[in-house]
Formats: sequence, structure tokens, C-alpha cells
Amino acid sequence: MHQGSFLKNQLTLAHKNSNSRHYKNKKNIFDKNIFRTVMQAAQFRKLILVNRVKKNRFLLASLALISLVWASLSFGFVASSLAQEATNPNAVQESGEVGDLPTVEAVRVSSTPQRARLVIDLTGVSSFAFVSLDGPKRIAIDVRASGSQSQTEGEAAGQGLIGSYSITMIGQDRLRTILMLSASAQVQQAYVLEPFADQPARLVVDIIGASDEEFLARVAADEAASANLGANGEQGQVVSGEVNLDQVSDLPGASQIQTDSRPLILIDPGHGGSDGGARASNGAREKAITLMFAEQLREVLISSGRFDVALTREGDEAVMLEERVQLARDNRADLLVSLHADSFEDDQIRGASVYIRDEQATDVLDKVLAENENKADLLAGFGIEQLEQTEGAVVNLLVDLMRREMRRQSFSAALAIVEQLRQSVRIRRFPMRRADFFVLQSPDVPAVLVELGFLSNDLDVRNLTSEQWRKRVADAVARGIGSYFDGIKR
Repeated sequence: MHQGSFLKNQLTLAHKNSNSRHYKNKKNIFDKNIFRTVMQAAQFRKLILVNRVKKNRFLLASLALISLVWASLSFGFVASSLAQEATNPNAVQESGEVGDLPTVEAVRVSSTPQRARLVIDLTGVSSFAFVSLDGPKRIAIDVRASGSQSQTEGEAAGQGLIGSYSITMIGQDRLRTILMLSASAQVQQAYVLEPFADQPARLVVDIIGASDEEFLARVAADEAASANLGANGEQGQVVSGEVNLDQVSDLPGASQIQTDSRPLILIDPGHGGSDGGARASNGAREKAITLMFAEQLREVLISSGRFDVALTREGDEAVMLEERVQLARDNRADLLVSLHADSFEDDQIRGASVYIRDEQATDVLDKVLAENENKADLLAGFGIEQLEQTEGAVVNLLVDLMRREMRRQSFSAALAIVEQLRQSVRIRRFPMRRADFFVLQSPDVPAVLVELGFLSNDLDVRNLTSEQWRKRVADAVARGIGSYFDGIKR
């Protein structure tokens, strides 16, 4: 719908509901008219957005049910094999043609007190399985492979959940990595990445802290799955000539951590309408690339069965910066993800990065990018001041605390997304960035801006216009979003 006919000079006061799930004291703040809505167009878009989310719920529920059934069947089958073999390595038999299996090129383990990661570089995509074991506490990860060029044991990089690890070939077709836990922990997500550009295929296993009760419950569940299937037939046994390594990769955004919440993710494809954004030498426009990526990211997040998802625009239409922020606030979004693909005078700069808001930009480039984005709306004639200056030290303190909390959450979300991007695509040398982007200014919604790449760099343009590359990045961003919300739950 064309917005220009009713955008200007149509402002109205807004008051938040007292049952806001973020801050119980919001109503008092908003009742003092600190904040204004931007325009009635935002309210109109709000109704459309909410209706679209409601229409998606049936699809989301169906996907979640299918995922749970499939996960239950496949996990029990895998746990049976791996739990038995953990105590009897000789039970594993040769499987197929060993020469056709990939080899392990490298194994890396990093650890902090909150989370840890295992990365196994492979010469090709392979199958895997994992199980939690007690006495001592450890997690065993098996991957089908014909051999390994990696060292057989080592210490985790950093101090935290994992102390040490060991690597052992079991038979001729299986490599087992044992992670010795320093504290109770559990697998958050595990997935295989296909090779891309100069990066090999990878098995990535993300691990987060758990209570002792949660860890022991996971161990018991693995043992029960093995015992139940073993008692019901040969499916629980290792059959000669076959190895049951068919753990399904977690869908991007999905998690091994169970949760009852369904966060609302508002995806904001930058620019639109007469504001085309940056332009590549081949004519590609930023507004088109961000919309295509937003649609792919929405599909990935919905397929995880875990999120409600909406877009600030679904076509080539102009949406003011204030309106994008107001949509996130009016719908009480749990996370705003803004998407951009800018250009810069230095055509050697390339790679993805993630921004959070800060009045002090990281460097000159960040300040230029932020000023360009903010200036685009002002030049269009619709820029207005969203936040009013009000008297009252207490009110100012509350607003400041609110913003600080949102910045903390925004930082956590950005960090989680960067960690997933790092495994998948080319990123900038310092991918965590800060700049004063207007769209990140909401005082009550965590927000990040994902800079997908630079249209001034030919290699980035090739990636940005590749559906395969965009899907790989969308998967990584979705995994980062899932990891962020797992952290909130804990």
C-alpha cells in the first residue's frame, strides 16, 4: 500500500499495556507521555503484522509436531547404538566401503564457563551421533569417517565447561571424540555444514551449561532410549555390517533445549520504495537483496517451529525508520533484526558484520554508514524526533536503565549471531561493531543490524546475489538467534 498519502502530520499519543512482558513499570512511564508514536501508518501496519503472525500459527504448530515425532524416533535409535558402544567399543563393525568415507582434517574444542563448541573439519559431509555419559561426566560424539589427521588428545582452548578431549578411531569407519566435562553440561545444537568456498565440511556441536539434575536426566534419557529399543527388537542392537549413525542435524534456529515460549522475531529488510539503498556495479540494489534475504530468513525461522516471525515490509515499499522502530515496540517484538548490504569508497572492504547501537561508532567507516542510513529518511522529509525530553530525574533514570538492559541483550544477540556466522561465511576482521543506527534505538526491544556484505566489493556482490550463499547465511543467523534465546532461558 502506498504510504505517502497519510504519513505526514498524522501523529497520535500511544500508551503501552500494563501487562507488558518486558517491564511492569512501562505503563507509568508511557502515561507521562515520554514517547510518541510516529504515525497512524504504524498502527495500520501493526494490525497487518499481528494478523500475519496469527495465520502462521497453524503451520508452526504442525511443523513443531512433525519435528518432535521425527526427533523422538531418530534420537532413540541413535542413542541405543552409541550408549552400548560407549561401554563396548568392539561392538562396532565395519561399514560399507571405507574408502568412500570422509576423513577428519582437524578437531577444535573451545570452552568458556557458559558454553563450549566442538568443530570437526571433514573432507566431506558425514553422519554423526552424540550421547551424554556419567562416571565421569562426559559427552561422546561419533562421526562416520575413515581416518583422522588430527591429534589424538588435547586441552580445550579456554577454561570452562570442557577440560580435555580425546579422539579415537573405533573400527575402520568411526571416529569418537570424548569431551571430559568440568561441570554439568548438555548439547544445545549439533549440525553438519556442507563445504563452501575455501571452507571444508564441518560438524559443529554447541554445548551449554546445565544443572546436575538436567545432566543426569539427559544421561537417564539416553540409557532409557537404548534399553527400550533394545528390548523391543533388533533395532536397539548393532547389526553386523551396519552402524547406526543417523542423528538428524538440528534445524537452524532449533535447539535440544526444550522451551514453551515462542519469541516474536521482527525482520527488517533495509530500504525500499524510492530509497533503493546501495547499488552494485552490476546494478544489484540493496533494497532487493535485503528483502530476498529477509524472506529466506523468515522461512528458516518458521521451519524451526520455534518462532513467530514478521517482516517490516514484504514488497518494494518505503517504510520510515521511525515506523520500523515503532512496529517492533507496538508488537512487543522479542528481537528486531535489521538487514543491510552497504557500499564504501574502499572496494577492498568486504565480509559480514553485526552492529549494536552506540553513539560512539567503532571507527570512521561505521560512523559514515550510520549517518548515511539515518540521513536517508531525513532527506525524504519524514524524519521526526521520536523521544521527548522530559523533566524528572526518576523518569530519566528508569529510561536509562531500560536502554542499558536492551543494549546488554542486544550485545548478547549480536555475539551469538557472530559466533554462528564465523563458522559459515567470510566475516570482517572485527565483526562485532557499534554505530548509532537509528533503527537500533528502541528503548524496550533488543535490536541488531546485520551487515551482510558490501556492494562495493565484487566478491561480496557475487555472494549476495547467490541464493545458495544467502541460504547459508540465513541458517547461520537463525542458529545465532536460537542460541541467544537459549541463553535467555538459562
